[in-house]
Amino acid sequence: MKIKSLILISFLLCFQLLNAQIRIASVLGDNMVLQRNAMVNLWGTARPGQKLAIKIGWAKVKLQTKAAQNGKWLVKVKTPAAGGPYAITISSGNEKITLNNVLIGEVWICSGQSNMQMPIEGFRNMPVNHANDYIADANNDQIRLFTVSRAASSEPLDTCAGSWSVATTESVKKFSAIGYLFTKLLQHQLHIPVGIISTDWGGSRIEAWMDYETITQFPDDYAQTKLLKEPNHRASNLYNGMIAPLVNLVFKGVIWYQGEDNINNYQDYPQLMTGMVGNWRKVFNIGEFPFYYVQIAPFAKYPYLKGMYAKKYNSALQRDAQLKAMDMIPNSGMVCTLDIGDKYVIHPPEKYIVAKRLSWWALSQTYGYSGIECKSTVFDKMEVKDTLAILSFKNLGIGLTTYNKRVDCFEVAGTDKVFHPARMAIDKNHVNVWSPDVKRPVAVRYGFSDFPVTDGYLYNDFGLPVPSFRTDNW
Repeated sequence: MKIKSLILISFLLCFQLLNAQIRIASVLGDNMVLQRNAMVNLWGTARPGQKLAIKIGWAKVKLQTKAAQNGKWLVKVKTPAAGGPYAITISSGNEKITLNNVLIGEVWICSGQSNMQMPIEGFRNMPVNHANDYIADANNDQIRLFTVSRAASSEPLDTCAGSWSVATTESVKKFSAIGYLFTKLLQHQLHIPVGIISTDWGGSRIEAWMDYETITQFPDDYAQTKLLKEPNHRASNLYNGMIAPLVNLVFKGVIWYQGEDNINNYQDYPQLMTGMVGNWRKVFNIGEFPFYYVQIAPFAKYPYLKGMYAKKYNSALQRDAQLKAMDMIPNSGMVCTLDIGDKYVIHPPEKYIVAKRLSWWALSQTYGYSGIECKSTVFDKMEVKDTLAILSFKNLGIGLTTYNKRVDCFEVAGTDKVFHPARMAIDKNHVNVWSPDVKRPVAVRYGFSDFPVTDGYLYNDFGLPVPSFRTDNW
């Protein structure tokens, strides 16, 4: 019986292939943006051995290709400098597909969990600040949007659901707020078309976003996340359903916002994140593309995690892990959000500031806009002189500021390892920290809690916040 079933399945598959029409990849279509000045891929399926002619609107030469025995076809096309709109026609005999309103420009991918997924219109009882302003100003033919529909799979998929749309008051409303605002800021500065592909799933773990070959390089317990109940937690599930269908795509870079669902294994997050980025760079095969990401924001309710995970410093430990990852991942950059967290809402409403800080990384490091500062000032080392802890920093720029607000989230501990609230003062290129309760400082922490309670924060003079840090490893 099993043999008969296999024969029937094989016959049906062969019948489908022989009668297949020309198909294009699901991420290609009307209104799309193709990466400028690159060799991009056009791909899809057809009948095995079927010859295809591809006519490109910006080129005089008609390209030829042939579908392989499995029905798949792919052709490489050289794109010009930014421009359009163009048409692309794929034909064979009486069959023809035409892609209309195609632009050439910059293409980015945005991915992660709910803080990246959160649309301009927000979530219920969780708004995005100034949403109506962004919607009212949305109509822009030079911005194109594509959302990959949610799909979890135990095996890599070739296709995904979604379509390209022009930025309008209606399409922007439902799109990733950070993804859209980042794109709008880039398009405004570059003066060329920009396309953004949003592939994200709220509440997802990073293990779900890398292929199974990559996750099995980690200890066995990570591979076992394939057995977890939630589809957005299982190892490789979201890679298979929402990244694998894109792997022939040529693009400029990735922005990433994820980590809240990995605070219980923060100690391994830098290695996991490094593994995921390496995995994506390998499968897309377009070089060491830029990877800019967002550090999770403070939130007071992280102790909702039960048992051993219900610790006081869940958020701070994960932020610390994310900061470490930047030194491990080439061509990467991190946006600090210490100053815009919401005490009771895990989705901070201030998405524009996040998008703006991401755009500074892209403009400065990817597009070569000199003069734009994108790097946060970060803690370097501590010296002790009498009762003072003297802190030095890297990426200092011209100095530090508190914007004349009181910073109440410094703590100092002595040899007893008990932390006490501390005072601080900026002294030229250093920060002096002390507490009347500590005669000889041994360790200092800054903003190192789930949600620091403070009037102000420490910034560099370009307005970028200093990430939370600790000098101890207790």
